[in-house]
Amino acid sequence: MRFLTADFLYPLHTSPKKEGVLQISDKGEVIAILENKTDIPKEKLEVFEGILCPGFVNAHCHLELSHLLGIAKKGRGFLEFVGAIKKRDAFSKLEIQEAIERAEMQMIINGIVAVGDICNTTDTLLQKQKANLYYYNFIETFQVHEDMIEQTIKDALQIRNEFRQAKMKATIVPHSPFSVPPNLTEEIANTFDEDDELLTVHLQETKAENQLFENKSGILFDWLQKMKANTEIWEKREKSTDVLEEIVNRKILIVHNTFAKKKDITDNYYCTCPKANLYIENTLPDYSIFNTDKLCIGTDSLASNNSLSILEELQIIQENTIFDLNTLLKMASKNGAEAMGFKNLGTFEKGKIPGVNLIKSMDGMKFTDWSFIEKLN
Repeated sequence: MRFLTADFLYPLHTSPKKEGVLQISDKGEVIAILENKTDIPKEKLEVFEGILCPGFVNAHCHLELSHLLGIAKKGRGFLEFVGAIKKRDAFSKLEIQEAIERAEMQMIINGIVAVGDICNTTDTLLQKQKANLYYYNFIETFQVHEDMIEQTIKDALQIRNEFRQAKMKATIVPHSPFSVPPNLTEEIANTFDEDDELLTVHLQETKAENQLFENKSGILFDWLQKMKANTEIWEKREKSTDVLEEIVNRKILIVHNTFAKKKDITDNYYCTCPKANLYIENTLPDYSIFNTDKLCIGTDSLASNNSLSILEELQIIQENTIFDLNTLLKMASKNGAEAMGFKNLGTFEKGKIPGVNLIKSMDGMKFTDWSFIEKLN
């Protein structure tokens, strides 16, 4: 049994508690939240400087790309980034596995307890079977050529089934509206069953994506035409968000939204990856357009980021919004857990085992450049 207290306790399902006490079992299960630390014998009380909050949920990552750290040049735009991703196979299996293991350890050290992970392969399966973190595996599909759709779905089903056989959450998802024609979206929807709790899609990550659908022009339009892509990708959609109407009655986590407008926002979950947005496009979303009760945070991959740290993402968002600390921490923990169905995570509600993060070197209720995480459980 442990009794933990700090300057402030952020349970996230209720209001912050000044010098509140978190009572947990030796296994980390929340037993109670106590309002007054004077009720606890001093010899039993663990006192810390900083704030206590539940473990973080990284709602969007590509763990299998961890070996591409530093390959893509910053600020060169999306198509340049795609070129860097094509180098993913120029590494040995050992190099890929070692990078995956290092990246996961980095997330653990940084207070992350669960991950929404994009998978194009089963490269991460071995590491994930160690059960160091919770994962929801999103088996990403993309195919711009009509005659290859059937094989694309077969490949995705094989990957999904391998993850499910290992007792992990796994759902086949579309990459983005510009890489998935309507027929492929329909085939993806046909794979859904009762185990598919959530799907995710990259949306409005670049200005060129909006130009493609709204104006039938731009560098993405030219790129797809050069590949002789299925023209239904843009001919049957007048805007990027039309792809959401092709997938009905499903909970959706929409990622990036860097160039989204208020009129584009729906009643779905959203995920922002600010450091990756700055890395690739050197811009950030307009955070004022989102419902913060449904906004999650992701790191994206080490191909588009120099670290896997939710705290560092929070620091960027804090600098560019008026969100208070409680709102930021909900985005970092509670919202992602709710979106991905991790019912045991996200808040300090009784019976949950959410992990406990101590955030130190705060400036009152603000993160500083030198704030850091210490995992207490």
